[in-house]
Amino acid sequence: MPFRTALSGLNAASADLRVTGNNIANSGTVGFKESRAEFSDVFAQSYGGISQTAVGSGVRLSAVTQQFGQGNIDFTGNNLDLALNGQGFFVLNDGGTQVYSRAGAFKVDREGYMVNSEAKRLQVYPPQDTTGTKFNTGLVDDLRLSTSEAPPKATAEVSARLNLNANAEAIDAAATPFDKDDPGTFHNSTSVTVYDSLGQAHTATMYFANRGPLQWDSHLSIEGQDVGVAQSLTFNADGSLADPTAAINYGSFSPGNGAEDLNIEFDLREATQYGASFNVSSLNQDGFTTGRLNGIDIDATGVVFARFTNGQAVSLGKVALANFANPQGLQQLGDNAWGEAFGAGEVILGQADTGNFGLIQSGGLETSNVDIAQQLVNLITAQRNFQANAQVISTADTITQTIINIR
Repeated sequence: MPFRTALSGLNAASADLRVTGNNIANSGTVGFKESRAEFSDVFAQSYGGISQTAVGSGVRLSAVTQQFGQGNIDFTGNNLDLALNGQGFFVLNDGGTQVYSRAGAFKVDREGYMVNSEAKRLQVYPPQDTTGTKFNTGLVDDLRLSTSEAPPKATAEVSARLNLNANAEAIDAAATPFDKDDPGTFHNSTSVTVYDSLGQAHTATMYFANRGPLQWDSHLSIEGQDVGVAQSLTFNADGSLADPTAAINYGSFSPGNGAEDLNIEFDLREATQYGASFNVSSLNQDGFTTGRLNGIDIDATGVVFARFTNGQAVSLGKVALANFANPQGLQQLGDNAWGEAFGAGEVILGQADTGNFGLIQSGGLETSNVDIAQQLVNLITAQRNFQANAQVISTADTITQTIINIR
């Protein structure tokens, strides 16, 4: 009987060594979760339920459980590297089957999909608009980065904040009609780049001429061509615009390149006429040209933005996360992935920074949660247990030999 008991101890110590060795081997594996060997004693019973002996019959390996504690986050500087700080798993598409992982080392494959080293595709909630605020959380799909050019947007509005000099000497429009090529027919001018529907840039210039107390005329020229007719600006005695709600529209302009006519509204609600020199404090327009993909940004809630060279950012999706009632019940698949299992419970899909889900750190990777110092102590302990059980066998053998040698 001592031989069988000691043999079970050798097997248990050997299993403990294997688990500890696996932890040590994966101490540098991204997203790895250490395992723990759990043992149970063996106690023989008769069929009637009455113990045959007061001494146990050894030990057995009852389970190897994974410990899903948080690992440290190493910052890599690569925007496609993702780390989870808190609960949850990344959802991956493995040839049509969903698997789950804590390893966030992603890259872009030849087709533009965001994948890990085993070509499993990262799953996201598809966007419902380009603002990054609305997503279809009832559906998950592969994240595919847009490699085409971002379409242009024609300028529809120009907003300006400027001051016209109240001390400017009035110019008689009848005696000295406006001529953009004659600086003597106006007082000040300012230019802004606008874009047509094809993304081609054009220079729009506004000219301002004082026509008397609190009265100014504004003219528009695009690419050297006069647009529409002069628009009047009337100010109050305190220097503010008399009609701060009105938008100025000089008329349409044909770019002449096949693009749609430009019809721009100029917002001058914050224009003033003070006794100071002409000054433009801000001048903005809402159009932009075409753009090429310049980079990918992923925020802490998992929203993926594509940045383009025209300064625009487009939402491509929101990273989907998964959680389980009992993560230790998940089936280990290898390659830093887990699969669904009955013991884990039903999968719960969600979003970062909501409910029990953690935050996503772009540009970082979660390291293994293995404590090397602790594993080395476990290694020594398992080794001592193995040696002690071997000694039991040796001692039992000596006793057996003594009994056999009795004459």
